[in-house]
Amino acid sequence: MKICHTVGILVGMTAKVTLSFSDQTIADARHWAEQDGVSLSAWIDRAAQERALRAIFTAHADAVRKAALDEERTALADEEEIVLVDVELYGRAAR
Repeated sequence: MKICHTVGILVGMTAKVTLSFSDQTIADARHWAEQDGVSLSAWIDRAAQERALRAIFTAHADAVRKAALDEERTALADEEEIVLVDVELYGRAAR
């Protein structure tokens, strides 16, 4: 069995890929890369990373929002149940 010694070297390296963009997208990206003083490749890499992080954070925020709504819905159902019990026991809502 052979152990690969290059695994640690590969972490953090870049992959060379071919992508297709519209002429306007390339022009805009070149403009902003020049403004930022970085290569087009570096600018697109950073833009893609920012977009990926935004998607992750948005998904997380959606999950948190949904959980809060579920908790609120449960709390309201509990309050309604308390009112029904009060009506049954006391003939009226106690609150």
